This record gives sequence, structure tokens and C-alpha cells, in this order.
Amino acid sequence: MLDVKATLKDAETRMDKSANYLETELSRIRAGRANVAILDQVRVNSYGQMVPLNQVATISTPDARTIAIRPWDKKAIRDIEKGIMDSDVGITPENNGEVVRLAIPQPTQERRKELVKQCNKIGEKVKVEVRNARAETKDKLKKAIKDGLSEDNEKDAEAELQKIHDKTIKKIDLLLADKQKEIMTV
Repeated sequence: MLDVKATLKDAETRMDKSANYLETELSRIRAGRANVAILDQVRVNSYGQMVPLNQVATISTPDARTIAIRPWDKKAIRDIEKGIMDSDVGITPENNGEVVRLAIPQPTQERRKELVKQCNKIGEKVKVEVRNARAETKDKLKKAIKDGLSEDNEKDAEAELQKIHDKTIKKIDLLLADKQKEIMTV
């Protein structure tokens, strides 16, 4: 027989993972302020291997519009610049021989609207994933009735599942609203 609590817990875990994924993806979107998360996907050639940028340098934000990358090995500056140029960061690096700097430009109003659309697109994908998790769990509960689960227990579990779903969707909407506010703030 189906363990209702475990099934609901699995659904909640899956929905939470979706919301956490959204949070991670939103942190990578450049909103006009320096954020080291935009460099998470940058890979650098280090001694013949492609490694994440944070494994060959210290990354910091000395002010709101600058990201400073201080390589541990000065010879790696060229590779760091090349890695940034080859990535989809969209910022040209400058170096002074010791530190690579990325000046974060102020996005135009048009670019801000594009970023908001990009956020909403990611948010909608995550909401679809949450709805899929709910639908699959509902199907499991419906099938469990045939295996001996009472209809009352199934209805209670469905109500609980809907509460979990609503809570997750509310969290997603809040994340999107916060990011939109951050992007649109000049």
C-alpha cells in the first residue's frame, strides 16, 4: 500500500528543488549590479584542463559596478580573459597585469525589459515542473485507491498536496517579483 506521507514528502521535495533551481538561475541574470554568480558558468583553461573560474582565482566585488578577479597564478590572466570572452557573460574584461576587472554596465530600459522577460520565461518553466510534480503525485494517489487507500485519505492527501503546490507557486512568484524589482530599479 502507498505511504501517503512519504509520497507527499517526495512531491514537496521535488517542488522545492524546482524553486531552488529558479533561485539559482535568477542569481545568474545580470541586473546592473556586480554579482559574482554571473561567472559561475565560466570555464578557464588551467594546465590543459577546463576548470571553473573560481578554482584558479579569487573573485570579489569591490563596488556595486565592478567584479575583480585576482588569479592565484599571474600567468593565468590571459586564460581567464579568454574564458570570460568565450562565455555568455557579455562583458569585456580589462586587466592591469595583476587583476582582471569586469565593469558592469548600466542596462538600458529595453535591456531591462528583455531581462524581465527572460526571468518570466524561466519562472514559467519552473511552474510547469511544479504542476507536473503535483499531477504525478495526484495520479499516484488515485492509483492507490485501487490498492486499498480509502477515498477520505486520498482526498485529504490531495488537499495537502494542493497546499504544498500553492506554497511553492507563491514562493516562485515572490522570487520573480523580487528579481523584477531588482532589474527595473535604476
